Amino acid sequence: MTIHWCGTGLSAVPGLRRLIEAGHDVHVWNRTAEKAQAAVGDLTDRISAFDIDALAAALEPGDVVVSMLPGDWHVPLAERAIAAGAGFVSSSYISPEMRTLDSKARAAGVALVNEVGLDPGIDHLMAHHLVAEYRASPAFDPENTLSFLSYCGGIPKQANAFRYKFSWSPLGVLKALRSPSRSIRDFSELRVTRPWDAIRRYDAPLPRPESFEVYPNRDSLPFMEEYGFEPRWKVKEFVRGTLRLEGWSDAWADIFRTIETLPEGEEGETILRDLSERLWAENAYDEGEADRVVLCVSLLAEKAGAPVWHKTYVMDAWGDARGTAMGRLVSRTVAQAVESVLAREIPAGVSAAPSDPRLVARWLEEIDRLAQHLEVVDFLR
Repeated sequence: MTIHWCGTGLSAVPGLRRLIEAGHDVHVWNRTAEKAQAAVGDLTDRISAFDIDALAAALEPGDVVVSMLPGDWHVPLAERAIAAGAGFVSSSYISPEMRTLDSKARAAGVALVNEVGLDPGIDHLMAHHLVAEYRASPAFDPENTLSFLSYCGGIPKQANAFRYKFSWSPLGVLKALRSPSRSIRDFSELRVTRPWDAIRRYDAPLPRPESFEVYPNRDSLPFMEEYGFEPRWKVKEFVRGTLRLEGWSDAWADIFRTIETLPEGEEGETILRDLSERLWAENAYDEGEADRVVLCVSLLAEKAGAPVWHKTYVMDAWGDARGTAMGRLVSRTVAQAVESVLAREIPAGVSAAPSDPRLVARWLEEIDRLAQHLEVVDFLR
């Protein structure tokens, strides 16, 4: 069984290297073979320039295709995997097009596993852990009022005046600021067109308490079912969002104004590209500079206005001799998923990070080795 790993970008290499070092049969595919050679050439010579037809011809039943390429490639690669009787893994959100492959994957008996990076990925594992623990606790009561939050952010280890740094082109971050979000606040659906209109303060329960700015992103509501929330539960708050350093909104005020007044069409896209290039020149990580990732997932249950169960899974990780925090957290979690697919621990069909307690526990043990701090904080102990 061969692992066909496609893409050797910044968030791909640590997991890829771990799979090769563990003795797996790995074929590396990258759009530029020379870059793949620089990344893992000391470990393997099974490196090819990426060509989807050549990859499809090389696939055999039981293989696994890993896509660390841009999202447009995920569905075509997953389709080739299904046709060959192979599994598929990506760290990206499940797109509607990917979801339509579920019945084909089930019929072929193959697993198409997505959302197994950092966010989405590790955050899902933490959420599954907390919900399962709450359900098994004496405090569980379907009549309790629940508040769930999940905030994740990649931030500079050493804060700068801009309160942020870029590992790659800022264009994706800028475009994300134009995306609406849905969440629940005060028992009602909250729709936000501009993220900066919903920025709140969040006090993270780190060993040294620290305050951040947070805001909702994407559509949080489908994840209520994903995390096992029952329709009849009373949900006061449910939000998945982005975490930034305190002072970020002030430092980015001019950028918010630019995005808010962007003209339509190509003119607006040109302004965004020019802004992206300027931000990259001014705020890119320096070679070897440490990044940082903070992730907090919290579940609070209340009865008659009083807390009866309240825990937060908190992670703090930063770049060190092993490389960037972002790279190892994303790609090493992907590597975990690959090994689970090879071991047939994940059922056929399209799925996100697993909720099976044994897999959740084992994967989080690996995260504990990757992060400098990982803890479940019990506020009622």
